[in-house]
Formats: sequence, structure tokens, C-alpha cells
Amino acid sequence: MAALLLALVAVVTGPATPAGAGQQAGPRVGRSGWTGTWATAPSEHYEVSGMSEVSVRMPVRTSVGGSRVRIRLSNAYATGPVTIGHATVGLRDGGSAVTKPHELRFGGKRQVTVPAGGEAASDPVGFALPARADLVVSLYLSGQVTHITDHWWAQQTVYWTDYGAGDHTADTGGDAFTWTTTSWPFLSGVDVTAPRAGAVVALGDSITDGSYSTADTNQRWPDLLSARLNACRPGAGVLNAGITSNRITAGTETNPSALDRLDRDVLSQPGARSLILFEGINDLGGASAEQIIAGMTEIAARAHQRRMRVVGATITPYKDFTWGGWTEETEARRQQVNAFVRHSGGVFDDYADFDRAVRDPADPRRLGQAYDSGDHLHPDDAGMKAFADSIDLNSLGLGRGCS
Repeated sequence: MAALLLALVAVVTGPATPAGAGQQAGPRVGRSGWTGTWATAPSEHYEVSGMSEVSVRMPVRTSVGGSRVRIRLSNAYATGPVTIGHATVGLRDGGSAVTKPHELRFGGKRQVTVPAGGEAASDPVGFALPARADLVVSLYLSGQVTHITDHWWAQQTVYWTDYGAGDHTADTGGDAFTWTTTSWPFLSGVDVTAPRAGAVVALGDSITDGSYSTADTNQRWPDLLSARLNACRPGAGVLNAGITSNRITAGTETNPSALDRLDRDVLSQPGARSLILFEGINDLGGASAEQIIAGMTEIAARAHQRRMRVVGATITPYKDFTWGGWTEETEARRQQVNAFVRHSGGVFDDYADFDRAVRDPADPRRLGQAYDSGDHLHPDDAGMKAFADSIDLNSLGLGRGCS
């Protein structure tokens, strides 16, 4: 099944709490407070040589707007600390340009050192951040950088200065940013304060991550869900916790299973009120349907303990996947899991039938041609829209009246 692997005050802490620990009730949603407007899940680390005195700019698409902003940073997988010498946020003015960078502080200080395995949150800064806007987060990595924790395959161009170029986080223009990557280093979240309905967290694999959607256009299905929600529930955030190749039942050091990363990537998200669970396709080749269902059941139970509403999503078809892995046996498992999602007996509060939304009517084991990116597993932009459109917004528990 290897082929399916494509499928506040500043706070600095040590390694995240182990999954399953601390199952106290989650924060209640009030009239105003912190809500996640954007998030991503750390998914890898890599070594770098000779990197120092470098700046990076990361555009991200907000979901909910607010009057104050803070960022969250992760050094989850590094073997040593990293020092952020300066950080700013501002609205994008095309490419790597920013209209007016706003300086961030960490515990009142300009810089923060994030320990290996640790996290940090900036102090809030007053900033009228619109919903559905392109926010640019700029970090200056002072000193020597040897390891980078990031989110791979961001489907977003990220801009870097040359090594040794120094601090360009306050630049309005983008001329200093001379090379690009497509991953988000160190940044794990952006939060806002505003009257809110709460946040929806999408927990998934490469399909949720938007791996085959059009780069730099925010066509991932959680982005499109945000657009729908914003039309009727402007205070609702949508956070993407998808990681390429993620599984429910097993994981690796830098790509932990959905069960193992649930606390970090879902339950601890500010304002998290609802969860959409769309996982399992990467499990079909190595786990039984019963094991996948047991994992889904545990995830739902832990989210319910935090007073979150849980919507399950059916696993989509992938017959003739370019890299193989589909068999009649895995198809039977998929059907068994999907039957559970549709009739979970109260495990889920509701379900979204992603399978029905994108399958080929002539052969339901296949991804419909109109939604196929070309590898017969990952949906294209039209498929992403079909997912977002298939979700009953009222099922998310953020208030009635959404169609």
C-alpha cells in the first residue's frame, strides 16, 4: 500500500502532550475570543547546511477575520532550538510584497527561541484582518539554522531571501526574496479575536491537504468550505489539519497517525468546535476495516469529550490508481468502512458523503472523470468543490440557517 502514501502572552513549551492525555472539556465558545483562522500540521523536518541570517515570507489564506492577530510556531521535529529574530504579519500586495507589515513580539521581546520539540505563540497585535484574505507571515531566522520543521506540499509559493541577507521581515517590497519553495517552515497557526461561531477542523490526508489542487489558488476543499461558511456564518474559522500520506491506524515519527496527532492538530486548536474526519484511504492496504472503524470511533469519542461535534466523511474511490494498491479486498474494506460512517449508531453526529459526491456513476469503484486529477485517486479542483458543496453546513453545529 506504499503507493497510497500520496494519499495571551507569548508561550514557549516543550514537546506536546501525548495523545490521549488531558481529556478535560474544551473551551466554550463565547461572544469573542481566540479562534483559529488558519492552521497547518507539521509533517516533516530536514537538515540544512550553511543557512543563517535568512528571511522567509509565507502567504496564507485566512478563514475568519478579527481585530487582533497572533501566530503559532512549531519546532516539533528538530533536534535543536531555533531562534526567530523578528516576525511580522501583513496583508499581501501581490507576490512577496506586503502593504504594511505589523511587528510581532514574544513575551514583549522582539525574538524568541523555540526549543527542540517545542512551540511558541506570539503576543497579540492589533490589526484589522479581513476574512478570506491573503495574510503574509514573515520570519527572520537569525543565527545558524540546522533543522527546519515544516509542512510539506503546501501548494503555496513561499519566498526566501538568500542566506546571509539578514532581516527583511519589515520590507514592504519583495525584491529581497529571491528564491522559492512550496512548504511552510515553522508556522503552524494564525489566530484572531472576534465575535465567533467557532472553528471547524478538517482532519485528513493528502486529499484534505489539497495535494493535487491548483497551487497558489486555495482550492483545497477546506478553503472552499470556508467560502461557503463565510457567506452565512462570518465568524466561523476553518482549519486544515491534512497531512499527505496520513493514516488513522499507524504513523511515523514525523507523520504520526491521526490518533497520535489528534490533541496537537485538532483538540488544541483555538475555538475548535467541530471536526470533519476524512481519513482511512491510506489504511485500507494494511489494516482491517474493523481496525479503521475502531480508530474512527476513538477519534470521535475523544473529540466528544472536548464538546466538539464530529462529522465523518466517507472514503472516496480509487480503482486504477496510477501507483497501484487497489484490490477487490481493499474495495470491500472501503465499502465496510463507508457503511459504518453512514450508519455509525451515534459515533458521528452526522456524515458527509464524499464518496457519493465524486464517484463515477457507471462504476462507483472509480473516481468520476470530471473530478479526477489524473491519477484516479486525488480529486482536481472540481472534486474539491464537490466535497465542500456536499457538506450540510447545519451539520457542523455552528448555528442554523446555512444552506
